Amino acid sequence: MSATKVIQVKGADPYDITIGRALLGEVGKALGSSVKKVLVIHPVGLTASAELLKSTLDEQGYEAILAGVPDSEDAKRVEVAAFCWGVLGQADFTRSDAVIGFGGGSTTDLAGFVAATWLRGVKLIQVPTTLLAMVDAAIGGKTGINTAEGKNLVGSFYAPSAVIIDLDTLETLPQNEILAGFGEVVKYGFIADERILELIEADVATATNSKSEVFAELIERSVAIKARVVGEDFKESGLREILNYGHTLGHAIELAERYKWRHGAAISIGMVFVAELARLAGRLSDEVVDRHRSVLQLIGLPTEYKAEKWDQLVATMQRDKKSRAGTLRFVVLDAIAKPTIMAAPAPELLHAAYQEIVAG
Repeated sequence: MSATKVIQVKGADPYDITIGRALLGEVGKALGSSVKKVLVIHPVGLTASAELLKSTLDEQGYEAILAGVPDSEDAKRVEVAAFCWGVLGQADFTRSDAVIGFGGGSTTDLAGFVAATWLRGVKLIQVPTTLLAMVDAAIGGKTGINTAEGKNLVGSFYAPSAVIIDLDTLETLPQNEILAGFGEVVKYGFIADERILELIEADVATATNSKSEVFAELIERSVAIKARVVGEDFKESGLREILNYGHTLGHAIELAERYKWRHGAAISIGMVFVAELARLAGRLSDEVVDRHRSVLQLIGLPTEYKAEKWDQLVATMQRDKKSRAGTLRFVVLDAIAKPTIMAAPAPELLHAAYQEIVAG
């Protein structure tokens, strides 16, 4: 990518998403002159990179403190949030100070929740370092932690002041992590932008190479969709629901697998499930359903799941925060880039759709 791209999230609290390379120096500019202390929340696996960010901030006149947290979903526990609150309290953080989420989606979810709840809200900068966080978790102000009962059941809507997407931070990421993140990229292709699907189908190796121009374009296209949707519907009262395509079953699978699965892998199966649901309801063509499988399999993401898990998955979906008074709601497609909501589908229809994704 030859130039830095800035995409604005509109709404009551607008902010910029900056996409480019070698951007860690921009974090200080986003903090502004009123901030004195900064807590950088990062996974322990990123300690070396976090220390580099800390030294950059220190040189720019900020007092940066590092808080290392567990990797992946283990970060999204109330005990970890309490640890971060303790660090903020001991360092006398005031309302004019700031929190930076530096890491993957679990880290940015946690950092957002910590920033939203400390003194009822301090400045938040998100610096996502995984593909999943760049195109999804770090954008839109959804923050949250998990409980034993489910994923993201405790949280808040809290907009960051800025999101800095430095594509260079992906270079140390294992390729299977990048491929897992492509579950969300494919989602954007189906709900809003067919060009995303075409770029992946044309040359999957180039599309999934984090150093390629095509990869950068896919990130920009995905971010632009998320920015537009959350700018119009910050608190998920309508349009924003379309971003949950594949997520209702996907989140249930994540819980069933005790969060050992990558989010993108679970969402991949969830998307094939709702495609089959729409097809059985007479709303979606066989061709588009087949394209779900072909694109996801091209990337190497799963499209089947275990037959014996169905009852457990249904029970989890009933508790999902996207349901209304126990009524299941699914984002489905009438066509590519034409998402809509299917409410309270018959149990027989749900079961029939699940049979279409059962591993043979």
